[in-house]
Amino acid sequence: MSDAAQPTAAEVRAAAEAVKAALDRHLAAVERRTGDDDPAVYEAFNALATAAEAYDEALYDRYDEVTPFEIPGADDALPPYAGPDEPHAVSVLIRRDYAVVEPQRLIAQARRLTDLDREEGAGTAHAALGVVFGEYEPDEIASRHKEFGLEEGDSTLWVEAAEELSEPGEWLHAPFDRADPERIVCRFDISAVFDDEADEEELEAQARRA
Repeated sequence: MSDAAQPTAAEVRAAAEAVKAALDRHLAAVERRTGDDDPAVYEAFNALATAAEAYDEALYDRYDEVTPFEIPGADDALPPYAGPDEPHAVSVLIRRDYAVVEPQRLIAQARRLTDLDREEGAGTAHAALGVVFGEYEPDEIASRHKEFGLEEGDSTLWVEAAEELSEPGEWLHAPFDRADPERIVCRFDISAVFDDEADEEELEAQARRA
């Protein structure tokens, strides 16, 4: 960027003051919030995100420096919560992916639990998976996955609020199809892609400082 296009020191200072003012407005909106989906808080959040982004750009253009702020984009966020204020039930939806990287280790673990050789499909990873996942709780497999010859892939956990428990057997045929994003209280995602993105951001920040 040419010197003529760079913001002045005063403009950078003004952008910083705008962030401070937006922080105050956001805090005030949070303190006065009337519910979980208060539009005033939403608007204050967006104003703070805009001010922080403008300051970050001005700081970099003028001084080749960056801020530690990272505002999640709309595509990354859940929609506004529209579930019950006082839920009487909760659904926990979990998905964990694994790669079978050492089939023989998996089969050996299964043989310790049952006489796998006498069953149909003896000595196959398919049979071993049935034995291992039938014997151990999912959380135990997650903590000991390497012992079973497995490698972790992506995982996600959604906590969904509900007015009441579903009828017995109501959703068992399609357990994840009825999840409502507007009733999600919190969500936790784990993926190697996040590590890759963090590495790319760090390299980009280093390049800016070089």
